[in-house]
Amino acid sequence: MDMPGAAKPKRILLVEDDDALANVYQTRLQAEGFDVRRVANGEDALSNAIEYKPDLVLLDVMMPKVSGFDVLDIFRNTPQTANLKVIVLTALSQESDRQRADKIGADDYLVKSQVVIADVVERIKHHLGI
Repeated sequence: MDMPGAAKPKRILLVEDDDALANVYQTRLQAEGFDVRRVANGEDALSNAIEYKPDLVLLDVMMPKVSGFDVLDIFRNTPQTANLKVIVLTALSQESDRQRADKIGADDYLVKSQVVIADVVERIKHHLGI
């Protein structure tokens, strides 16, 4: 039973096809007090975003079938998810990829090789106003 006035944990949808990496992020984010749901591909991201109603999506780009760029584009063009906070977390470090994510409407763009998990947690909290 929820306590009156108790803040519900912020929900994060983690879209990452790498199991090992996803487990690390999920464990850390849960330890930080977030409610985390992980999906392994872009196809599941949209249905889960609508059903789970996350406060923020941590989105990988390089995934089989549907890329993170496509997922982001669909989010921005779907009324239920148009205003979702989305942090792109990717191995792609090219400026052109960053610009593409910005153009589609990413709230943030983090390159996996350039950040540690604490940086990612800090960016999530920043975007959620925590």
